[in-house]
Amino acid sequence: MMQRRWWMGLLVLMMVFAAGCGAASDATTGHEDHKAHEEAADFPVKVKDDTGKTVTIKKQPKRIVSLIPSMTETIFAVGQGDKVVGVTANDDYPAEVKKLPKVGDMNINAEKVLSLKPDLVLASPMVKQETLDKLRKLGLTVIAYEPTNLEGIYKQIEDVGKATGAEAKANHVVDEMKKDEALAKEVAAKVPAKKKVKVWIEVSPDLYTTGQGTYMDEMVTLAGGENVAHDQKSWVQLSAEKVVKYNPDVILYTYGGKASQISDRKSWKSVAAVKDHRIQGLDSNTTSRPGPRVTEALLDISKTLYPDTYAKVAK
Repeated sequence: MMQRRWWMGLLVLMMVFAAGCGAASDATTGHEDHKAHEEAADFPVKVKDDTGKTVTIKKQPKRIVSLIPSMTETIFAVGQGDKVVGVTANDDYPAEVKKLPKVGDMNINAEKVLSLKPDLVLASPMVKQETLDKLRKLGLTVIAYEPTNLEGIYKQIEDVGKATGAEAKANHVVDEMKKDEALAKEVAAKVPAKKKVKVWIEVSPDLYTTGQGTYMDEMVTLAGGENVAHDQKSWVQLSAEKVVKYNPDVILYTYGGKASQISDRKSWKSVAAVKDHRIQGLDSNTTSRPGPRVTEALLDISKTLYPDTYAKVAK
């Protein structure tokens, strides 16, 4: 008798639990459906990209092609990676993009893009203008960005969020990036003016660097450094003699390899950074892609320029 009552009690408890789970499941499903409806209701939306075009996205995109790695990283960062159906051969982050169909490298195959039937194409003015024009003439919706500073990168992320119905997630990504920026600024503020270091940024072994009007130049400044090539504009190639004359305290390179490839240059033996062994490689992807991971590069620069101060502020 007691055993029968125990089993009946257990059965009732299981029924209550099952009913509760069903209600919770229904509530969750209802919340997700409501959220999806709200996102869809936000369309059409308009964004103004870096080519100056105001583009209307009529409905929430379900198939997206990205023509540049920074935009690929952006669309995944705002939680819409499952919509991506095509990328370039240069894409490698996040890992799942390696399995996606490829539409070219710096030379984009417009017909391949069209065959993937995207309702949104994410691009950059670095893509040939004739290619962008062709994609638009084929009836595809294209937005293109080429930010030159952190504010531009933030706008790019926010616009991609708006264009894909993921504004809240995009805003969160930007907020987290701004925390990194604030940390770098805090470190820089604690460095006395007389201890500010001069920095040479080397983006290729043939001495291409970055001058004013670029986000890399801005990041060095935000981190409290002085870019020795700030007197130059945009991306520029300089002579070895010019760099020696700049006499940087720190050398940052962004293309992989070992520091010895720089320290072994015979004509650079007198450079302060070489003599003091202050040559540091940075992750080529986080530094060269104006996307959601760029403030990771900013913090790497901050750590490299002022390691002791950074350690005190960041702890």
